[in-house]
Amino acid sequence: MKIRLDRDVMAEAVAWAARSLPTRPSLPILAGLLIKASGSGVTMSAFDYETSAEIEVPATVVDEGEALVSGKLLADIARSLPNKPVELTSDESKAELVCGSARFTLQTLPVNEYPNLPEMPAATGAVVSSEFAQAVAQVVVAAGRDELLPVFTGVRLEIEGDKLSLLATDRYRMALKELTWNPANSQASGAALVPAKVLNETAKSMTSGETITMSLSSGSMGDGLIGFEGDGAGGTRQITTRLLDGEFPKVRHLMNITPKLSVRANTAEIIAAVKRVALVAERNTPLRMVINSGDIALEAATGDQAQASEAIEASVENHEGGEPAITAAGFNPHYLSDALSAVDAPFVHFSFTAPGKPCLVTGLDSIDGEPRADYRHVIMLMRLPN
Repeated sequence: MKIRLDRDVMAEAVAWAARSLPTRPSLPILAGLLIKASGSGVTMSAFDYETSAEIEVPATVVDEGEALVSGKLLADIARSLPNKPVELTSDESKAELVCGSARFTLQTLPVNEYPNLPEMPAATGAVVSSEFAQAVAQVVVAAGRDELLPVFTGVRLEIEGDKLSLLATDRYRMALKELTWNPANSQASGAALVPAKVLNETAKSMTSGETITMSLSSGSMGDGLIGFEGDGAGGTRQITTRLLDGEFPKVRHLMNITPKLSVRANTAEIIAAVKRVALVAERNTPLRMVINSGDIALEAATGDQAQASEAIEASVENHEGGEPAITAAGFNPHYLSDALSAVDAPFVHFSFTAPGKPCLVTGLDSIDGEPRADYRHVIMLMRLPN
């Protein structure tokens, strides 16, 4: 194999593909990055039997062929090269990279032992890349991180015609985002549970192009595979990953909260106040929101060592009259901060029912407007000490 390509194109392509390499590969061969040169250009691929990544970039192909080299090492080298054209040649035992006066020789890995990448399923539909990236970012904050409970580490994608829904929960909070997309079949419907980490990295890495094509395996996700394809600055990018097994909990009904008490406030003001007050919050203790008639007060403490409180102007509405259903609520400060940051609206709306019950957080375009329906975030309230 012998190829010539632009330094920046190579550096970006290698860095993108190498992101999917396993940190601790189960087999040494899986630490390799596969480089294939053909008449149409050069592809670089990574695969760990769960997730595959492949990028195609323009290059001058002198001799067609393929080589398998250490992905991490090649990424480090590509990042440090001078701004000059790169020439890469390989034979059965080694690969040589030349860029200006810089020259590197790498031992190659046996290509015939490298697993075949899974084929991309048929396209299911396309979505605007920037909208998809924002939707994923809003939802993944609620996904679990405990690998012992894998079903909670995923994002459930639900397709119903031209509506695409993303749902995640770690049992203590839930996030739901709904957006429109362009399905290949207007009658399409189905669901898939995608690893949240892979979905997040994929969405962020494919914002260069206008759209992302999503491909689900046929037969109600029969063989458990999902693929994403998009155009980047360097070339076409493809990612596939295996879907998670298990039954995703039925939590959608928790989004349909009829509030007994509503609180509206400026999002930026409450985010800043939460960050300040949470500085003194003792671990595993709630940040208290005290609800008054025209404001809310955020309070936290670490025993007798430190206390903090801050009042914020708010619009408070008691929907049932008489005594308010709730006068104080206990939030996990990290969950509250995540939810507020994900709302992405100038004002925020809290819907309360009773102490210790779930609280629905939604966005508002104006303090007097209707809550947005496209993004909903539910937080399980913590019990407050007497």
